[in-house]
Amino acid sequence: MIARLFHAWERRLVAVDTNRVVRPFEWGLDWIAGADEWPADPAPRFEQWAADALADPHWFDVPPCQDYVLRDGHLTFPSVTETPHPENNTVHTRYFPAEPRGRRATLVLPQWNSDSGGHVGLCCLLARVGISALRLSLPYHDERMPPELQRSDYIVSPNIGRTLQVNRQAVLDARRAIGWLVERGYDQIGILGTSLGSCLAMLTAAHEPIIKAAALNHISPYFADVVWEGLSTAHVRAGLEGEIELDQLRRLWLPISPRPYLSRMRDTPTLLVYARHDLSFPVRLSQQLIADFERHGIRHEVTVLPCGHYTTGKAPFKWMDGYTLVQFLRRNL
Repeated sequence: MIARLFHAWERRLVAVDTNRVVRPFEWGLDWIAGADEWPADPAPRFEQWAADALADPHWFDVPPCQDYVLRDGHLTFPSVTETPHPENNTVHTRYFPAEPRGRRATLVLPQWNSDSGGHVGLCCLLARVGISALRLSLPYHDERMPPELQRSDYIVSPNIGRTLQVNRQAVLDARRAIGWLVERGYDQIGILGTSLGSCLAMLTAAHEPIIKAAALNHISPYFADVVWEGLSTAHVRAGLEGEIELDQLRRLWLPISPRPYLSRMRDTPTLLVYARHDLSFPVRLSQQLIADFERHGIRHEVTVLPCGHYTTGKAPFKWMDGYTLVQFLRRNL
């Protein structure tokens, strides 16, 4: 009965947004260098490209940046990735320094379609307990959204190549943001991500050795499976169905999925949070990632919230979630 109540609540919260658009399936070859020379059927070649990206130890490497600009708590810098949309090529972050500043800081990655106020309260709480926070706006969010969009569709969509490259861009942006924290003298640096931000936070932690702790809020081992099964991405699946099968989609999006990078998390204390009645990040997938952590012997903690995905943002569950995340970072930084 409790599950039915939460599922009904989740569906009502999802229905509030009436601007979801079913976009057509596209391979997105214009986002892949050299793909214009691929054969008429790009699927096999695309799978090989994804496998090569997954095997490339430098795919998430980021060059140093000398163009950080901090003004009134708003930090901007150029993205490593140059996309066709100029607005998206400048990274926007908000800085919440603790007083006294100390050496501890956390990079915060909000959820998909978060507005500019998302996770600001959490950042303020982190600063209040002595951990400076840097909130990063994901690609195609907030100031980075081009005028033709009402939602942040270009980071998760039925366009295969664009989804790959824009999520990679988010990880490179996150690593460059951490570089700024290091320049400011922080050396006890954590990362916190929610929903899509959780996936990106783990990818960042797996490739950024300076990160000392990772708090992952709503979890899955695979990017494709959440898109295929999740309530909040049903409109994305509608554009994919009939054009591609889940098994192939999973292989294509493995480079932006957490599971292949588990071994890189071995030395990073990690908090794994999931919601018992989640319809957007199906519980089966969350439990699968936890089992993967256990099987690999990776140091981790688990918290199960007694709510759903969207209801995590409602009282009292948002307070439970925030307390869990902040206390974990206080203990491990």
